[in-house]
Amino acid sequence: MPPSVPSAPDATANLADVLPSCLVALGAADDTWLRTTGREARITLRPARSVVVVLVDGLGSSALSARAGHARWLTAATGGGTLKRLRSGFPTTTAAALSTLTTGRPPGTHGVVGYSGWEPDTERVVNLLSGWDAEVPAGWLLASTVFTEAAALGVDPVVVGPARYESSGMTANVLGGARYAAADSIAQRVDAALAETAVGRSLVYLYVPELDSIGHKRGWESDRWTAALEQLDGELARLAARSGPDVGILVTADHGVLDVPEHANIAMDPALLVDVVGVAGDPRCRQLAVRPGTDVPALVAAWRTRYGKKAYVASRDEAVAAGWFGAVDERVLPRIGDVVVVARGSWAFNDDRDLDPRKEPKRMIGQHGAMTDDELFVPLRLAGAFAS
Repeated sequence: MPPSVPSAPDATANLADVLPSCLVALGAADDTWLRTTGREARITLRPARSVVVVLVDGLGSSALSARAGHARWLTAATGGGTLKRLRSGFPTTTAAALSTLTTGRPPGTHGVVGYSGWEPDTERVVNLLSGWDAEVPAGWLLASTVFTEAAALGVDPVVVGPARYESSGMTANVLGGARYAAADSIAQRVDAALAETAVGRSLVYLYVPELDSIGHKRGWESDRWTAALEQLDGELARLAARSGPDVGILVTADHGVLDVPEHANIAMDPALLVDVVGVAGDPRCRQLAVRPGTDVPALVAAWRTRYGKKAYVASRDEAVAAGWFGAVDERVLPRIGDVVVVARGSWAFNDDRDLDPRKEPKRMIGQHGAMTDDELFVPLRLAGAFAS
């Protein structure tokens, strides 16, 4: 294994543990269920009647710590709750991370290996975030969701999220098996979660996309992002205060974020893309599909020579052997790029070949997808019945 390719830990609690651990806390799942389904529940939670899992898109532990004064409830270590941190997984991008959360499986097993991925049958790149209605082939998600299995265990699975996502293909697949409760503002979503956990035994997933959207456009260091964090913190404090004492609350995120400076948003060298037939993934985690007959080791070496100080560059075999995608199903292997380019530091790699050279390219400020601590580590805030 080349020293330039880091390995990923395989025995650390991550997003895949969240929902199975909640089912254990609800008394619905046990060691037999975990062994039978091949899942892990490495987050120790106190017993609860119902659970609310709040997923804040794009809220990394580093960014939260840096803005602790604007998030008093989220960052409280005492007074009815505990704050820890959790590993997201790789790639640190929404489509892959949410699929890991809802299936309890790593990307190499559930099949959503990035923001976009290579579809080997049609030999094209498909968008794995917004492309489920028109681009992604049926059956792409290779694992059942924990929501689907929760219902059979006597738990009512509910997704609370914006109305615009209710009928999307991604919701039907990645959030499949749960009843959808549409609520557009954060305050309305908190109200919906309170209503859903008032009686019975429920597993409620509450999705907050606002911070990620602002972070992409303005950066997490912007005043707008901080203001949105303050609003969220107040609403989560209200959720904790108004929930019943037997309702467990778990707040986490799908990935973190870092702001990419203008000079670090670079265009990939076209000479290194001559044999590339598909550019998938994010600017901070590129997965390159190459034409048959390409000398992959030579191409990897060329990328390392050109960008070795700015990125980890690995062949598919090296990335899989290093555990980047977790256990990899043989059906998922051809979806992973022949060459995987993972940004180090704050760099991002853009494909500008089809852009008008007379126009300034539009770049995102806040980005994610790679392996820095800013992207990999997310909060794990426990409150309500889960508070220790």
